[in-house]
Amino acid sequence: MKRFRRHGQESHRDRLKQELFQFNKTVEHGFPHQPSALGYSPSLQLLAIGTRSGAIKLYGAPGVEFMGLHDENAAVTQVHFLPHQVELVTLLDDNSLHMWTLRAHKGLSELLEIGRFMLTGPPGAPPSVTRVTAVLAHSSGDLLLLGTEGGHVFIVEVPGFRELEERNISLDQVANSVPDDYIGRRNLEHVEALQENPVNPNQVVIGYGRGLMVIWDLENQCAIQHIPATQQLESVWWTEDGGYILSSHSDGSYCRWMVGGEDVEEEEKSDIPYGHFPCKAISKIVQLPTEEGPPFLLFSGGMPRASYGDRHCITVIHSKTHVALDFTSRIIDFFVIRNGQQHTGDPSALVVLVEEELVVIDLQTEGWPVIQTPYLVPLHSSAITCSHHVSAIPLKLWERVIAAGELQSTHYSKEPWPITGGQNLAPDPPQRDLLLTGHEDGTVRFWDASGVCLYPMYKLSTSAVFHTDADPNDNMNQGTEGEWPPFRKVGCFDPYSDDPRLGIQKIHLCKYSGYLIVAGTAGQILVLELNDEAAEQTVEAKVVDLLQGQEGFRWKGHTRLDVREEPVLFPAGFQPFALVQCQPPAVVTALNLHSEWKLIAFGTSHGFGLYDYQQKNNVLIKCTLNPSDQLAMEGPLSRVKSIKKSLRQSFRRIRRSRVSLRKHHVNNAAKLQEANARLEAELAEMELAPVQRKIEARSSDDSFTGLVRTLYFADTFLSDSSHNTPSLWAGTNGGCVFAYMLRLPPVEHRADEPVTAQPGEKHMIFPKRFHHVSTSLSCSSNVIYRLSAPAYFPAKEIQLMHRAPVVGIVVLDGQGAPLPEPLEVAHDLARSPEMQGSHHLLVISEEQFKVFTLPKVSAKMKLKLTAVDGSRVRRVGVAWFGSSRSEDYGESGLVVLTNQGDLHVVSLPGVKMQVQHPCIRREDVSGIASCVFTKHGQGFYLISPSEFERFSLSTRCVVEPRCLVEVPLHSGASTQHRAQPDGASSAHRNARQESEDAESAARRVMEHALLNDEKVLQEIQKSLEGDQTSFLENNVKSAVA
Repeated sequence: MKRFRRHGQESHRDRLKQELFQFNKTVEHGFPHQPSALGYSPSLQLLAIGTRSGAIKLYGAPGVEFMGLHDENAAVTQVHFLPHQVELVTLLDDNSLHMWTLRAHKGLSELLEIGRFMLTGPPGAPPSVTRVTAVLAHSSGDLLLLGTEGGHVFIVEVPGFRELEERNISLDQVANSVPDDYIGRRNLEHVEALQENPVNPNQVVIGYGRGLMVIWDLENQCAIQHIPATQQLESVWWTEDGGYILSSHSDGSYCRWMVGGEDVEEEEKSDIPYGHFPCKAISKIVQLPTEEGPPFLLFSGGMPRASYGDRHCITVIHSKTHVALDFTSRIIDFFVIRNGQQHTGDPSALVVLVEEELVVIDLQTEGWPVIQTPYLVPLHSSAITCSHHVSAIPLKLWERVIAAGELQSTHYSKEPWPITGGQNLAPDPPQRDLLLTGHEDGTVRFWDASGVCLYPMYKLSTSAVFHTDADPNDNMNQGTEGEWPPFRKVGCFDPYSDDPRLGIQKIHLCKYSGYLIVAGTAGQILVLELNDEAAEQTVEAKVVDLLQGQEGFRWKGHTRLDVREEPVLFPAGFQPFALVQCQPPAVVTALNLHSEWKLIAFGTSHGFGLYDYQQKNNVLIKCTLNPSDQLAMEGPLSRVKSIKKSLRQSFRRIRRSRVSLRKHHVNNAAKLQEANARLEAELAEMELAPVQRKIEARSSDDSFTGLVRTLYFADTFLSDSSHNTPSLWAGTNGGCVFAYMLRLPPVEHRADEPVTAQPGEKHMIFPKRFHHVSTSLSCSSNVIYRLSAPAYFPAKEIQLMHRAPVVGIVVLDGQGAPLPEPLEVAHDLARSPEMQGSHHLLVISEEQFKVFTLPKVSAKMKLKLTAVDGSRVRRVGVAWFGSSRSEDYGESGLVVLTNQGDLHVVSLPGVKMQVQHPCIRREDVSGIASCVFTKHGQGFYLISPSEFERFSLSTRCVVEPRCLVEVPLHSGASTQHRAQPDGASSAHRNARQESEDAESAARRVMEHALLNDEKVLQEIQKSLEGDQTSFLENNVKSAVA
């Protein structure tokens, strides 16, 4: 029969969708993958990190974050802020320069690329002539000095990227000024370093790869002094008083040279800090003065090559204190933050970017402790193996978790976070959210996921329960007394696991009761309770045999972990009090907790079980293993794979498909006319369905059909329509759903009487258009068979026709709403489920969504996915979507992620597709597998081993950076440089200083007005783009000429 929709109804629904659903990728949490460059602006108090993938990320005060992405697929090799401005320049490894700015738009700053530039040499010149190797952002803010591989220094005016050819410093100019005896011995090579004189901005030192350093006068365009170092040059540092230059070299030495009017014959001081044996290069050196006492000397590298060549170290020397900070991965770059309004005071913090984390050292506190980072935390300090999100954490639990975490953070510095640029204008989070990540080393980390910053709160370690190879007395942070070099381990990145069986696979936290369950790779399930005090206790293991005595199976995988028999002292926080050990010790694939009933459901590739953690007893054990499923006995860590079995199964599938095609064509011609006539008659009266793919039923011989994919607790109608009972539902990889009625004793007898899984009437129900394959039964309609039941026979069992894996189960109440979480109603955070109307069962397989009535389990409606677009469900969750227009209106829906990386929202209880958005590349299998949904329409997935991408499908619930960075209004250093040409008297400098101060005060008012006037900003942008275009045109014309 034809269906008609009124236009008004459709447009009303479309308006509702716009008010409920909106897809946004909002923020990236964690540490940037493969960082390659570091920059810092003292005036803006902003940190910049460039990556190998071409991303540029800016960070200030917690919550102040910006991200940009270069169009070119090239690594960022250098990042430089223009002094006292909101612009920065990036250099990519394709030799292109890019100008970025923080522009105000509607009261918020945004990072925009406003220009790009590439040096062009004379016709016929080799590429090395213009290959940039060193960049200096001049203190005037108007010039960039670009040193190249060919030894030239190009001077470019910014922000327009206009090359000032008349001011360029060619290699010939420098070579002509160098003494003949030096130039005759060696070639100068590339420009390795460029540094500006802190006292006189008209002077720069040019450091060449072979060791020669030349002090150049920019105004008079001549060399002032030559410093003829003989070792390969690595870096240069000009001391703050302008009197000395420090150079570091490839042999692990550094030299100190006096700056004067004449050429220097010998260095004033030369030192190899770490001995007479060959040492690695000192790649960067910094010396900063203190108001009282000796200066700080910091350098990276320089370790003895044979003994410690694999160490990644930065040495800090101050007075009699000498420490070699030993980092966990390769050092990218570092800088030092200084005290004072003009950032010229004593050094306060050392910021080090290494390949896998950012480490900040407090240089003001004795012992130089580490400052805990509020962002850029290495999520992958041990590889992430699973994630679990919990929304709307009660305040009491939140405070207890924070208190437990603070006890673990006593070794961190008490100093505040030193990078404080920008203003965080985002509103306070409406609720407290937790993200829990399980890791390969057996730890579970708790993160504050309420806002833009993913802040570490607490770390739980499960390894103490088991015997491992780790030494509990091993302290990585302490070096041996008297050791040379004086190493000190810093950083938390530790990718090595003592035992791969410790890896966490599933996590479930009840936010109301404080109970936590974690399951691991070797079939271990730990039950933990939050305790505010340290406690010593023994954890007893309850072994569960999931094979139930079946013969012919032999486990070929890893052994189970050995549990400590002696009491273990557990620190304050989550402490284990029960342990369930599955046999065989396979990976736990499904887990659920019902804290109100004190029950835990767990599943592996061999079956599932139900455990009462109050009485510490097994309630139910069910083996789901298929007799033909031998791969389930090999385990994830087994390297033995049956290639013959895989090939045999492939050939069987091919033969089955050919046989079915032959049968299909038998007598096909005789039935063709009849079928066409019947089809034409049906089409005249019914609505055309979309073109659907033919879905082949999966064989029961396929591997891992017994693997348990999902477990679900529900208080619903399972035996009849008048009595609701607690129940457990389990879905398997072979498309089978088991349901068990549970008998719970009264509350007053809960501790004494056992919980039982009741077999009910021992029915097996085969819904319409579904079939169950058995040696004795085969049916395709609603028929009930009474069988002699073994132990734990399910009250209901559903076998999906295509045997598609069951990835989710949801029970809907009489009003079509999903059942609330355990204890949610008791805490007045959800309404009681409607028990008057009939309940419905929603089974989500990889291929479709199907709704059944309860308790009869008859099919009511379905939504096909695979047959329509070929995709399969990989992740599913229930979420609440609130309207952006009305605070009182909202809808429940299913959030679905497919193997194509697309996000879908499916309505409940109607099971209609609402919206679809591409989110993850379908080639990114690990990203799709890592996705986790929240209860309010958001989600997280890994875009790299160290980064979560956060997204939102809700118009109301969006967490994204909202921040503002203003132009620095005054800087003494900048004004001093601009007002101090060579030969200017101090009186003239002071008078000019006062006039510039008055001008800057007037300029502040004008800048504030401009930054907040959108029309003016647009006009300025147009003029800048026009100027930039004219600059490029002029360069092209001059190159052609």
